[in-house]
Amino acid sequence: MLADLPIFGIFGHHESGKTTLIEKLLPRLLARQLAVTVAKVHGSRIEVDRPGKDSDRLYQAGADVFMAGKAEGFARFHLGEGEALAPRLVDLARRYDLVLVEGRREIECERLWLLGEGEAAPPPEATGILAVLGRDIDRAEAAWAILDPWLSRRWLKTPVYGGVMIGGRSTRMGTPKHLLPCTGDAPGGETWVERTARLLRGATERVVILGAGAVPESLADLARLPDVPDARGPMAGLLAALRWAGHASWLVSACDLPGLRPEALAWLLSTRAPGVWATLPRLPGREGVEPLLAHYDFRSLAPLQALAAQGRFGPSLLAEHPKVLTPSPPADLAAAWENVNTPEDLARQAERSLKS
Repeated sequence: MLADLPIFGIFGHHESGKTTLIEKLLPRLLARQLAVTVAKVHGSRIEVDRPGKDSDRLYQAGADVFMAGKAEGFARFHLGEGEALAPRLVDLARRYDLVLVEGRREIECERLWLLGEGEAAPPPEATGILAVLGRDIDRAEAAWAILDPWLSRRWLKTPVYGGVMIGGRSTRMGTPKHLLPCTGDAPGGETWVERTARLLRGATERVVILGAGAVPESLADLARLPDVPDARGPMAGLLAALRWAGHASWLVSACDLPGLRPEALAWLLSTRAPGVWATLPRLPGREGVEPLLAHYDFRSLAPLQALAAQGRFGPSLLAEHPKVLTPSPPADLAAAWENVNTPEDLARQAERSLKS
C-alpha cells in the first residue's frame, strides 16, 4: 500500500546531508499549505527525553506517552522487536499530505539517495531509488524538481469511489425520492437512484449505496453501507463510507439531483490536488456550501469525526477546515446542484426537461 501513498524517502549513510536537505525542502512544501511530517528512522536506540523526567519515567514503565503543551505535542511509543514500520507510515499518510522518511534502507518507498563524502554510488542492495544526488550539485533544487511532480502524481493514485446517498425521510415529497422515475433523456423506466449510480459508475472505480431503503433489482450488485450509529443525517453516511474504505477518496452524490451531469463530476475530480482534503462547491447567490454533491479525500475522515464528536452533524461545517476547497463551479454546471424536495419542484423540473 505504500506505493499508493505520498511517502517519500530521503536516504543516505550517516553524515550524507539528509536532514539538511529536508530542512531546505520544508519551506517550499509549507508555502503550498501542505501538512508534512518527517519520520526520522534510526538503526539504533534514540534519546528523546532526559532520564528522570516524568514522561521518561512513564515510558520506561511501559506506557506509550503523548505530551501536549501550548501549540505543540509530542508522542513517544514502543516498537516491538522486528515490528514493521509500514503500518505506522500508512497511519501518518492518512493524516498528512506528505510523509518524508529519513534514513533507513529497508523501508519500501521511492526515494532519493544522497552520497556521502567519498561515496560514488549507493549500496547495491538499495532499491526504489529515483535519483542519486552527489555533493557537487544544488541538492535542494534537484530534489524539488523530482519531489514536486512526484507528489502530484502520487496524490492522484488514490482510488475514487462513488457514494449514492439515499434514505432521507422525503417528508415533503411524500414518497422516497430515490425511487422516483426520471424524466428527460434518462433511459426508460430508470429511477433517480439508478441514474445517479450510472453516472457515478462512469466517473469512479466503484459505486456504493450509502443509507437504508429499498433499491431496484438492477443495483443488487452494489455494496450497501448502513449509517454509522454515532452520527445522524448525511454525516452518518459520509462517515460510513470513509471508515469502510480508509484508502479511498469519495465522490458523493445525493439522489435527488436531476440536473446531475458527467461534466459536473469531472469538474469535482479536477479539483483533486496535494493538500486538498475535500471540495464542497459554493454556488453564487446561495448561502453556504453544497456537501451532498462533493468530493471527500480519505484525510477528511478525522475532521468529520471531530465534528460528529462535538455533536455538529452538518457536513457543510467541514468548510471551516483550512484543507477544504469551496470553489464555485462553472455557471453552465450549476444546475447539477439543484435538488428536488416537493411535488411542485418535481413538476417544474419535468417542465424544464420537456422544454430542453
